[in-house]
Amino acid sequence: MLKTITVTRGGEARLKRGDLRTALEESFMAGVKAAAGGERVRFPVIGALARKDVKARKAGKGTNPFTGEEMMIKARPASKKPRWSFPKAVKEIYANKRNW
Repeated sequence: MLKTITVTRGGEARLKRGDLRTALEESFMAGVKAAAGGERVRFPVIGALARKDVKARKAGKGTNPFTGEEMMIKARPASKKPRWSFPKAVKEIYANKRNW
């Protein structure tokens, strides 16, 4: 399905800056299109992209928190939104402030 691009830290892959940028953009856009189709796409080290289905919301009454006035809240149709999740290692770095 998706093409894999491997670049090592040792500098074995010799790419020009423009070529690398193009390759990364095309890979990411292919992942975005796959995620829009309902698949969960993993990008090693940086995270995963998936589609979240948001349910429809009915219209109803609400209260303005600033004025206390009652108001009508509009109905919202169902929608699909992108969802990004970070890997466990990134979450641990942010959770432990001593690593900063």
